[in-house]
Amino acid sequence: MDVLRPTLIRIGGRVYRKNLIQEQVYQHEEEEENFCAAGPGDCADEPCDAFVVEETEKGFQCRMEVPSPLYKYIIGKKGETKKRLETETRTSISIPKPGVEGEIVITGQHRSGVISARTRIDVLLDSFRKKQPFTHFLSFALNQPAIQEKFLQFKEEVLEKCSKDHGVSSSLFQNPSKLHLTLGTLVLLNEQEIQKACELLQRCKEDFVDQIAGGKPLTVEVAGVEYMNDDPAMTDVLYAKVHMKDGSDRLQLIADQLVERFVASGLMLKEWDRVKLHATVMNTLFRKDPSAEERNNTMTGKSSFKERESFNGRNILKLFENFYFGEVQLDSVRLSQRFSSDASGYYATSGQLTFS
Repeated sequence: MDVLRPTLIRIGGRVYRKNLIQEQVYQHEEEEENFCAAGPGDCADEPCDAFVVEETEKGFQCRMEVPSPLYKYIIGKKGETKKRLETETRTSISIPKPGVEGEIVITGQHRSGVISARTRIDVLLDSFRKKQPFTHFLSFALNQPAIQEKFLQFKEEVLEKCSKDHGVSSSLFQNPSKLHLTLGTLVLLNEQEIQKACELLQRCKEDFVDQIAGGKPLTVEVAGVEYMNDDPAMTDVLYAKVHMKDGSDRLQLIADQLVERFVASGLMLKEWDRVKLHATVMNTLFRKDPSAEERNNTMTGKSSFKERESFNGRNILKLFENFYFGEVQLDSVRLSQRFSSDASGYYATSGQLTFS
């Protein structure tokens, strides 16, 4: 990294620089990164109104809600990260016991020290949160019986006509009960964060979804197939294309605005300028894990891409270019839980936004 051009991280509309430190790497230990939101004398210049600092009899304190799975990143290997933060900011950081949800409390004699500690923890956690595997995703369910029937017909015909093509096998196909459109992925690490996401969904319904959808389900057609990567002879993901039956862009508008609001709230990472609406029908990740779910981020899961055995999709694309999977009424956006199933076989729903 060019020391004159450090990596910048945006949190809550503010920009911080990220300084990497060299360290020994210990097997089975978490990597540590040193973040500096401000120098020792810079806090007075910070617009530190993003959180509340209370004055107490002994000085100042700040409380922050942090999901318990992230405590270890504040504590660090053998408590070194926590000790360094306390020493450099002249504060005391109280963290609940592992696995116990609660507030982290930062106390200190000087307001600037408490602000510095809080800011550094925010930047530290933001970085490590991005490394967590996603737990939930916003989705439109496409698993209506008519679509499932056509999908199974597609699978049968592909295996009948293209099974001799390199890498093509039945293990590549999506579970018909889990056919869906993914809008974006989320890392929700406790019940409070899940509740926050559910509440934001309802605000989106009131703010713009009802107006765009008109209080009625959206009629969508699923037709044609396309591939994700550059070479159809080395395909990893084959997906069905979707479009509004009336030719409008209402589905795209709802998807883009939902993602925009979730990104702005900090619950979702921005991955693309606009949502790529697609329904995965074949995926090489399914070879080893039928419950695998592709993240729409090329920066994650690099090792899984290396381990994939691609398939030759040229004949499939030629023969099924215009395959018609059917028409479907979309009446809700679901906050779906990864690696789960409900009574219908679809992903368990933590919350949802309905159009009617």
